[in-house]
Amino acid sequence: MTATAPPSPPTVPHLRLRLAPDSVLPRRLDGAWWPRSYDLLAELPQLLAGLPSAWGHITGVTVNGAAWSAAPGRMLVCDRVVCLRQAAGRHAPDTVVLLTPGHGRWDLLVVPPDTTEEDAEPLMTTALGHGT
Repeated sequence: MTATAPPSPPTVPHLRLRLAPDSVLPRRLDGAWWPRSYDLLAELPQLLAGLPSAWGHITGVTVNGAAWSAAPGRMLVCDRVVCLRQAAGRHAPDTVVLLTPGHGRWDLLVVPPDTTEEDAEPLMTTALGHGT
């Protein structure tokens, strides 16, 4: 009789997110996110699960950019409803805005999914105000 190893559980890809350090000073961007695709329904659950608990429960998400594949509406993430909106700012960089009632608003630069690692690193660093 031959023993076989049980199948490995599927691996969850590493969340490519960089957040700015806490500060009392206002800033334009609170971080940078490098999703693996523009499929918001696939990418959003991992993003929301990776956010600091201090940000509270995100109830609203607005993506800026025409490339996203999700239509506005509602989505169930971790047993909670999240309202999705899409803005089409052609001249603004791709961003995602996260809203939490009573906690605030966070704006993340979206690094295009097809960006190479070599190019993504400086974009994420610059978005946080480092290295400039």
